[in-house]
Amino acid sequence: MTRPHTHRAGLGALALAGALIAGCAATPQGSVVLLPEADGKPSAISVTQGGKEVMLDQPYAGARLASDGPKKFSADAAQVQAQFGPALAALPGRPTQFTLYFIEGRDEFTEASKQSLDGVLTEIAGRPVPDVIVIGHTDKVGSDAVNDPLSRQRAEVVRKALLARGVAPENIVVIGRGKREPVVPTPEGVAEARNRRVDILVR
Repeated sequence: MTRPHTHRAGLGALALAGALIAGCAATPQGSVVLLPEADGKPSAISVTQGGKEVMLDQPYAGARLASDGPKKFSADAAQVQAQFGPALAALPGRPTQFTLYFIEGRDEFTEASKQSLDGVLTEIAGRPVPDVIVIGHTDKVGSDAVNDPLSRQRAEVVRKALLARGVAPENIVVIGRGKREPVVPTPEGVAEARNRRVDILVR
């Protein structure tokens, strides 16, 4: 049988479809099913086999693989669980992102972010082998020579807090991005609290 090719449009669509292809290897012809995104955002995936292509752009839309090309069908959550349950259970959890904010010009959490740290730890504790990426940022007040080390210091503050609460050091990656990636675009020299942050991605 011709091996199917998939192409995604939408975060996570390709990875999910690939898992479902693997999960259905025991079936005579195989099938691909598009799962809904966790955040509800639309996604799509194209399935190409034997020079023929079908587009899956709705949750639980599927394509059965056959010698004369893929055939579209509709599934539901119960059918997907019944057919692909073991493969879905083996997938790692979807990444979760947290953002903690800092006092202007300093590497100290705001009061609200001190409380938010508990949510990060809860998410990490729920993953068998967590992978944590900590990325520090600043606003656009000051030069790169000031902001690059400050963003790294902020990320290190988060890293130390995670280490103090039992997260293994080998599971944490720390990055400082300075003022290069603001979530709120501003002119140079403008203080913006939402840009003074550390993004934490837990995978």
